[in-house]
Amino acid sequence: MSAERGDTPAETGPRAEDIEVRDPVSAPDADGVPRRTTRRFPLFTRDTARPEGAGRAASGDALAARQWPIIAVLGLVALGLLLLAFDLFRAGAILVGVALLGGAVLRWLLPGVGMLAVRSRFTDIVTYGVLGTAIVLLALMAQPNPLLEIPFLKDTLHFTVSS
Repeated sequence: MSAERGDTPAETGPRAEDIEVRDPVSAPDADGVPRRTTRRFPLFTRDTARPEGAGRAASGDALAARQWPIIAVLGLVALGLLLLAFDLFRAGAILVGVALLGGAVLRWLLPGVGMLAVRSRFTDIVTYGVLGTAIVLLALMAQPNPLLEIPFLKDTLHFTVSS
């Protein structure tokens, strides 16, 4: 179509310099149209996203009010490490594993967990759960006098180390 016949040329959309980005969600897509109802990553980023647990649930003075889940988990881990330092291996290791399992449960149940939220909810739950379970199982199988014996592990060990 030509402009001589009175037709207007098709608009190509706004230029990137003409678009005001107020927040990452309103960043324009590939066509230059601001997106408002999508969870996709923006085309242009101006700043880093706030962590999931960084909501303003309490004032800046109330650090413990916002961060109590991570404080509880780290407190139990510290107590477990203290027991390990006093040569109570099994009890200390079990306490560390239970603290991680508790972190997984808190991450699953609570909507805002402060700095306990490191990655996505699913990834945090799986990570805390697998590590906590592994630590508890290893503590229960520790020698001497293991509280838990898994027969196929002994057979696997003999098969891999036999000479």
